[in-house]
Amino acid sequence: MAANMKAVKLRMKSIQSTMQITKAMELVASSKLRKAKERAQVSKPCFEMLRDTLGQIASGNTDFMSPYTRESKSEKWCYVVIAGDRGLAGGYNSNLFKLVEEQVAGKEYEVMPIGKKTVEYFRRRNVGLMTEEFAEAADISIGDCFEMAKRICEGYRAGEYGHVALCYTSFVSMLSQKPQTTALLPLKDFCEKEADPKNVRSLILYEPDSETVFDAIVPEYLAALIYGAMCESVASELAARRTAMDAATKNAGEMIEQLNLYYNRARQASITQEITEIVAGAEES
Repeated sequence: MAANMKAVKLRMKSIQSTMQITKAMELVASSKLRKAKERAQVSKPCFEMLRDTLGQIASGNTDFMSPYTRESKSEKWCYVVIAGDRGLAGGYNSNLFKLVEEQVAGKEYEVMPIGKKTVEYFRRRNVGLMTEEFAEAADISIGDCFEMAKRICEGYRAGEYGHVALCYTSFVSMLSQKPQTTALLPLKDFCEKEADPKNVRSLILYEPDSETVFDAIVPEYLAALIYGAMCESVASELAARRTAMDAATKNAGEMIEQLNLYYNRARQASITQEITEIVAGAEES
């Protein structure tokens, strides 16, 4: 009985140590989440401005044509996949990879990984990685996003792949994060737009020409998309980790309560047994 009680005490101490860690991780995630949400919100105006500019160029020039709006002959896909650098975030990483597996089924593809978990996941599956230079999501800057966009555009124009898509986790709310896929190239939305009569009547002249200006803006536009997705993903990961650690802390507390109840009952039974043995011994004497 004494040995059993000692084991329960050790188990309670171990769970208490774990609960302290999960609580600390929950507080850290909560403190970082507010800044991550603000950064995601701030990144949206830049993306919208670039998108509007591209739309104006495409719809306001009747002879417009760009390699980024034309269908490529290559059937190969390039997926930019954004996941986390570590786990302990509930289903944040696994839900994203499940979506990616659905998207890539039956396709020839390679991956530009962002996040250590992305590198590990696709390396285990022997999938071609465009580069591992951006493996740590925590260290990604807006400059890195521009570099990624530049490489993607160069590869697309060279015909290395004919489709580019972005897979990330969208921040819906503190309790809801949704994995999703966004098409990057070709820019079908712009090539399918009909010319705006108002723009045609007052055409803007671009130097040296509209296609050159459009092509120069595309990498900036893709970089803004990737950066925005990075901000959304970071906020989603922090929210998922906060929720997961909160649940883990509550579960640990419940386990400690149950073990404490078991320990008290065992202790009470041990005391009762000792009293019984003393009384029996006294009666025999």
